Amino acid sequence: MTDESAILTRGLVKQFSARAGPVIAVDRVDLAVSPGETFGLIGPDGAGKTTLTRVLLGLLSRTGGESRILGHDSMADTYAIRERVGYIAQRFALPADMTVMENLRFFAGVQGVSQADQRQRIPELLEFAGLQPFTGRLAGRLSCGMRKKLALACSLIHEPQVVLLDEPTLGVDPVSRREFWNLLGNLRAEKGLTIFVCTPYMDEAERCNRVGLMYRGRLIACDTPAAIKRQAPGRLLEFTPSQFESAQRLVAALPGVVELQTYGRMLHAFVDDPATRQPEIEATLAGHGITCAGMREIEPRMEEAFISLITRQARGET
Repeated sequence: MTDESAILTRGLVKQFSARAGPVIAVDRVDLAVSPGETFGLIGPDGAGKTTLTRVLLGLLSRTGGESRILGHDSMADTYAIRERVGYIAQRFALPADMTVMENLRFFAGVQGVSQADQRQRIPELLEFAGLQPFTGRLAGRLSCGMRKKLALACSLIHEPQVVLLDEPTLGVDPVSRREFWNLLGNLRAEKGLTIFVCTPYMDEAERCNRVGLMYRGRLIACDTPAAIKRQAPGRLLEFTPSQFESAQRLVAALPGVVELQTYGRMLHAFVDDPATRQPEIEATLAGHGITCAGMREIEPRMEEAFISLITRQARGET
């Protein structure tokens, strides 16, 4: 980690007071995001993702350690950070009774963007976000996907160098999510923005240059999506048993089955050697009158690696 990082934390701690005692929401996190990188932060609810983001922005005070954006200390240089950073909060709400154009002008005014710069930037952002036909429409009457695009445009009005997005596509349909991420990709390619995004969606995490996995306030993994997926414990067999609960119990007890995950009504069995274990699993299940449809080896995805890392961490194995 170097001070040239766009986003930097060293030993970052955030502790809250609670009736039952102190709660550590961010626990000694070391993180460095390079300029121009798209970095994804994933983890279960309550892992500390939003708290870490708010500390970075200076919206929450830190308890210990260091946190910086573009070299500016999160606690001492909040004004300098807000001049250079765009932010979409988890529950970011555009003024619903203002039109698309009024929202852009409003956020431009909040950020101190001059009228001359507004005349240049607003048309560019409307074109970028595909909102030119809707300038007179009230924000409250936009679709969820269009509201997210407008929120992104508003966060870019002051031409930030870093954009922090906290679950920006939550509740958005898959097509609109893809369009939103295409906009992010264009931003990074054309303007070299650093993008830091918290996301609950594993397919979005796979679009990032690197991914950090938080669990109980700690950063337990941080690497490229491909490297994260390689941390899955073995090779993966997928199949649908005719008797789900019985098959789950039987397969989990077999030798060579390193880990077993559920995926809807399918079982995902991590094994040491698929060529050996597949016929053993099929024979064991058949011996109990259980058929298994479509058994095949598949490549572990981010979701399987995520579940495996969390499970091992909870068991104290990593």
